[in-house]
Amino acid sequence: MKFQPDPASIQSISRHGPGWVQVGPDKIAHSVLLGPNGLRQPWDCTRFDALTAAHFAALAALDVELVLFGSGERLRFVPPAWLAPLMQRRIGVETMDSAAACRTYNFLLAEDRRVALALLLETP
Repeated sequence: MKFQPDPASIQSISRHGPGWVQVGPDKIAHSVLLGPNGLRQPWDCTRFDALTAAHFAALAALDVELVLFGSGERLRFVPPAWLAPLMQRRIGVETMDSAAACRTYNFLLAEDRRVALALLLETP
């Protein structure tokens, strides 16, 4: 019986602030994808206005049940058509501001859910 998650595969957020998150000892100051099995990779977008449908189509390739989209310091929604590839694969999508997305991501990780976080950390 396993009582503790394997720390090598858990990417929980220990701290966050405007324009950054901390995952373990690493402070990340760029948009990032976090997920199961140690997924941690830069997400190629620096501003909400620079997002495209391709950013969300790429998320459909992840083996998750839910994607949390942290839209920056305030809640903003992308066009619903951009989420179609995720819906076709029956992957849920929740949009929230980045701080709320960080908290929700950690909560769902603690429940051992297959969740990914697409976190927009805007740079000037």
